[in-house]
Amino acid sequence: MAELFPSNSGRSAAYIALGSNMGDREQLLQQAVICLSERPDIDVLRVSALYETDPVGYTDQPAFLNMVIAVQTTLKPLELLHVQQDVERLLGRVRDIRWGPRTIDLDLLLYEDVAMDDEELTLPHPRMMERAFVLVPLSDVIAGENPLRNRVAAAAAAALQDGKEGIAQWKTINWLSASGLSGS
Repeated sequence: MAELFPSNSGRSAAYIALGSNMGDREQLLQQAVICLSERPDIDVLRVSALYETDPVGYTDQPAFLNMVIAVQTTLKPLELLHVQQDVERLLGRVRDIRWGPRTIDLDLLLYEDVAMDDEELTLPHPRMMERAFVLVPLSDVIAGENPLRNRVAAAAAAALQDGKEGIAQWKTINWLSASGLSGS
């Protein structure tokens, strides 16, 4: 079986969570994915289904649409984070209430096997294994050889069974990328 990310490619695997609960949520998620895919240093490989989820933390706000994408990139983790923040700004993200309503939110979940705790970025994402709205879509796209695959799949299945965080599949989408059609 060919490697998904050949070591000599200079490209790294990463997983990005996306969420929106203001405006046209689906359109904002699609625009964010398109913004990332149009960059020559980022290839979107797989796109999860869209899931509607109850808000967590600050609960006096509309439901979210959440998804996760698998990408391949030549960017380093902090560079990828900065690109994500640029996309958030472009799509009208305003940070005024922690865990509050937002047009778009992009979180870097995993970047290869990098473990880091920087002022700007912690990898793996420190709360991803606690959040059904991350685990369920991540289980749609995480590579089979990823060491967290089984743990993510088990946690996602339990969250769906328990109805944790009010998560429900909202819609499946297909993603046409340079490497061909990927569907969820």
